[in-house]
Amino acid sequence: MSQWLLPGALAGALTLAGLGLLLAAIILDLLAGDPRRLPHPVVGIGRAIAWLEARWNHGPGASRRRLGALMTALVVGGAYAAGWVLLTLLGWLHPWLGWAAELWLLWSCLAIKGLADAGRAVAAPLAEGDLPAARRALGMIVGRDTQTLDESEIARGAVETVAENTVDGITAPLFWALIGGAPLALAYKAVNTLDSMVGHRSARYRDFGWASARLDDLANWPAARLTALAIWLSSWWLPGEWQRRGALAATRRQAPHHPSPNAGWPEAMVANLLGVQLGGVNYYAGEVSHRATLGTPHRPLCAADIGAAVRLMHGGWIMFLLPMVALLLLLGGIWP
Repeated sequence: MSQWLLPGALAGALTLAGLGLLLAAIILDLLAGDPRRLPHPVVGIGRAIAWLEARWNHGPGASRRRLGALMTALVVGGAYAAGWVLLTLLGWLHPWLGWAAELWLLWSCLAIKGLADAGRAVAAPLAEGDLPAARRALGMIVGRDTQTLDESEIARGAVETVAENTVDGITAPLFWALIGGAPLALAYKAVNTLDSMVGHRSARYRDFGWASARLDDLANWPAARLTALAIWLSSWWLPGEWQRRGALAATRRQAPHHPSPNAGWPEAMVANLLGVQLGGVNYYAGEVSHRATLGTPHRPLCAADIGAAVRLMHGGWIMFLLPMVALLLLLGGIWP
């Protein structure tokens, strides 16, 4: 059975076993990354979304909104229920089976090593002056056109991706796992997958994906702001020349101008600490997209900034996790 029970967890009742499983999942992710050789729950969630979208995304706008909201509820609720039932049944058969399954689910919800590796895959060829290889590596992790980007723009794309996905891939799953264990972390990944698949503003998804996009905004709201603060706190002990002075105030001022209500917080903080400017003009399939600028352009971006963003990512999730555990201790204690 899951080591967290949602009502108790909301009161701070995180068990020692549950905390141990979460820490073990983090270690596994840092060492091995995405468990590709194991069945991945997000793949199943994605297939369910694609199946429902193909059958329900039609008709007038009002109908699409209702069906999209129903799909969102079914997928997120189904992910939570499936995780809870699986862990309950396996735990009933033997506690070790339940613990192993919860460890696997928690591991599959994290992307610490994957995000760091993706950033470094862009930084390595960029540092060597191999712009074509760096553009190809960046094209694997962003949706914008990369074919003509120069060094500064390639670095900007990678830094923005690392900063934004620190929330989606690390701190938000940790946040919900600490509250409700693997079932709630899996429900969050369902929300995140829904948003990535149907939460767009295109004509096809504007109505059908509305509920998914709004739920994703809500699910990421606390973690995004706490992550920005955690990144700033981590800069006090991470190696690097960080522009801490005024970074908090600048981030609060700049983040709301980002098109996403959440992505601007970690991006603005990273930009201000690095002393660079993120945002600006992007191209998607040849179409121009203007983004609010974040940070202060003291200098152009370069390959070294990607490595610095990865360090801030690591420092950010560590500084995010430690106070969260301490808060649970203060609220109700960690029980054996």
